[in-house]
Amino acid sequence: EMEDEIFIPVLHSFENGNTFSGSCGAMRFFLRPQLAAEGEGTILAELWHGPFCYEKSEIEKRQEFPMTEEGRAQIRAWLLKNR
Repeated sequence: EMEDEIFIPVLHSFENGNTFSGSCGAMRFFLRPQLAAEGEGTILAELWHGPFCYEKSEIEKRQEFPMTEEGRAQIRAWLLKNR
């Protein structure tokens, strides 16, 4: 099933400042933590379609999500909706 093809790292990975790029079919995405000095940060999600890497592509959509488990679920739903 297509849904299983979208892997999003555990929250701890983002809390440590790690970025992540992935794909589902022709959709590509890049997840970048926006760390906050106090409290929870956010995760900036960007997506595009096509064969090229982030630097060579036009970003079609971007949205920020809370850096929480709920935020991870929201990212997955957003990616599935836009794939």
